[in-house]
Amino acid sequence: MQIQFTKMHGLGNDFVVIDAISQDIEINTQFVKALGDRHFGVGFDQLLIVQAPTQKNMDFKYRIFNASGEEVEQCGNGARCFARFVIEKKLTNKKIINVETCNANITLELTDDNLVKVDMGPPVFEPKDIPFNTAMLQDSYTIDAGEFGQIEINAISMGNPHCVLLVDDVDNTPVEKLGALLECYPDFPKKVNVGFLQIIDSTHAKLRVYERGVGETIACGTGACAAMVAGVLRGKLDKNVTLLLSGGELNISWSKNESVIMIGDAVTVFEGKMTWPVTSR
Repeated sequence: MQIQFTKMHGLGNDFVVIDAISQDIEINTQFVKALGDRHFGVGFDQLLIVQAPTQKNMDFKYRIFNASGEEVEQCGNGARCFARFVIEKKLTNKKIINVETCNANITLELTDDNLVKVDMGPPVFEPKDIPFNTAMLQDSYTIDAGEFGQIEINAISMGNPHCVLLVDDVDNTPVEKLGALLECYPDFPKKVNVGFLQIIDSTHAKLRVYERGVGETIACGTGACAAMVAGVLRGKLDKNVTLLLSGGELNISWSKNESVIMIGDAVTVFEGKMTWPVTSR
């Protein structure tokens, strides 16, 4: 079977996007891992699947898989690519698109300057809904990070779990080692994405993210949203912020009790076809 796909990226966070409305595709772990293999497949940080909606007043359903095969709840950079994809493929003629994910609904909009605006919904702080095992809700938490000692984190869900810590110099922070340790911290039962946030001033910050099931990526949309929220909660950031990631910039805005709004680019890299199942290797 020939499967058509599109390779895209949002600030270098790369995706394969598949239209599963006009193609009959069975999504399973074997397929995801084969497609995600950067040596024998296409390679991606996440696989994005476009499906018909199951809810009234929604335009599409959006599913996300890590290269390791696990389905995850949300991906902000992927959401922007999703919007670009359905518009370029003429799957919709709308500029404002309502999309359902496995645990929340989001709104996507193509702006007049050809960027993509995503209403990510409000951040979630209730520990059981992140999920994060702790006795009571707090603005921030102190946890034992082993050889790194006691560290202060914010625990936030942006449709997927995040912990964010402030650092003085993000370029010289042991992101790989500390990120791997915190990703599997036992009080996050579904593991967690780890953000390392350096404040530049009240409207600018730098960020690196160690993504759950992926490792460090050069951009993470939900991680940027969670980090901006954490910076506001700590009294370090204003309600409109430019976040600098390795792959580029995202503009994030949030006021308490409101949705987080993310604006950034999404780029189509190439179109392709893959034969499945693979007959030789």
